[in-house]
Amino acid sequence: MPTLTVAAARRTALAAQGFAATRPSGPPTRRTLAKVLENTRLLQLDSVSAVVRAHYAPMFARIGAYDRALLDEFAWSHSAKRPRQLIEYWAHEAALLPVQDWPLMRWRMEQYRHGRWNGMRQVLERNPHLADDVKSVLKEFGPSTAGEVERHLELDRPRAKDHWGWNYSDTKVVCEALFAAGEVTVPKRVNFQRHYDLTESVIPADVLAREHDEADAVRELVRRAAAAHGVATETDLRDYYRLKRPQTEPAIADLLAAGELEQVRVEGWDKPAYLHHTARTPRRVTGSALLCPFDPLIFFRDRTERLFDFHYRIEIYTPEHKRVHGYYVFPFLLDGELVARVDLRAERGSGRLLVPGAFTESGRESARIAVELAAALREMAEWLELDTIEVGERGDLAAELRGAVASGVRV
Repeated sequence: MPTLTVAAARRTALAAQGFAATRPSGPPTRRTLAKVLENTRLLQLDSVSAVVRAHYAPMFARIGAYDRALLDEFAWSHSAKRPRQLIEYWAHEAALLPVQDWPLMRWRMEQYRHGRWNGMRQVLERNPHLADDVKSVLKEFGPSTAGEVERHLELDRPRAKDHWGWNYSDTKVVCEALFAAGEVTVPKRVNFQRHYDLTESVIPADVLAREHDEADAVRELVRRAAAAHGVATETDLRDYYRLKRPQTEPAIADLLAAGELEQVRVEGWDKPAYLHHTARTPRRVTGSALLCPFDPLIFFRDRTERLFDFHYRIEIYTPEHKRVHGYYVFPFLLDGELVARVDLRAERGSGRLLVPGAFTESGRESARIAVELAAALREMAEWLELDTIEVGERGDLAAELRGAVASGVRV
């Protein structure tokens, strides 16, 4: 069985995610964004906007400053000349994925036919006709928020706390249930608020007509996950689309038999790994990137620790006095390794990119990291149209980073 060092596995993973590619020399185009999506296969969505919405950040990490309107166009607009490229669904949590991949999720939609969680099922049972009423409104009026649907139905429905404590109305819960079941989808967002519409009004007819049984669909999802990883364990492959072990193991066996995967050993890993047949292992990976907490390279924390020896936990839901590094922390990738992390906040009203804390990883050269990180922060601030960078006091890197930012030295 072939053996990879962790360093080789890390470079393989970075190349698979697009970090070994040369950044575009000019302004990124639609084609540039499409290439990133070929590598990541999906972009996780999240409501936190402390810096920038999560789905925008992975593009920036890979290609630098780009026009976010291009990604909005991919996901939430459609025309004959430029058809929709991305659609929302529950892939790796809520995510944008290629429209062509939507049929691969039908088995999950069937599982969610009666709701994703118990509280949702209770709302559906309490309102047996509301789902049909919602679909009737969408058929008549087109894309609508849950609030707009309620107004069309002249409803004042009770509100039920879900497991995150959001105070959703029954109508909103039913809209979400229909979304999970694949009966409605999200053709657009305004201020990140979902507008629902009937799926047949959004997904192209030829895509909608495609049928896959669960085994075939899961095999295809594992194939996509393996390409996005380069090299991965079964748990890595399982996590990318939130699959289950009884699903992934037969799929991996099929892909091994077909020669699309090769079983390898990675030094220090206690589980077998699988190398995708298109994976490449560059000799070096250079450059820098700020990675948001939901970047596909690092969103599975166990894999992040195995690949980078980097223990990372998001602390959004941790009480402030118990946080180790901060509220919304970006790991900093430099020449193929995670060398530091920074707590970031975009204060748009004052035009400031705030850095409350900055921390180096043990044994790293802080002077060079400070200069490289300052340059990355300047690029981010310019991309987000923020005028200044203010570095706080927390963390062992804070003082050097503050000096590098103030000096304005370019790399």
